[in-house]
Amino acid sequence: MFARLALVVLVAALAVGLAARPSGSAGKPVRYVVQPSDTLWSIAARHYPGDPREGIWQLQHRNHLHGTMLVPGQRLLLP
Repeated sequence: MFARLALVVLVAALAVGLAARPSGSAGKPVRYVVQPSDTLWSIAARHYPGDPREGIWQLQHRNHLHGTMLVPGQRLLLP
């Protein structure tokens, strides 16, 4: 009896695993080219709702930035 239940659970888990697909809700990352007057604050304020500090943290984390210095022409990934 236990072996049958285990087999049914295993088959169900396998079926769910094969049918699962990524939702794609996050979308593709957007590339942004830094302009001469841009700062992390201004980019975050334009592209993220709410407090820009959260957007700054996300930008730094996603682009492996160790400070706030940006260079015109630098390419950033907007998470």
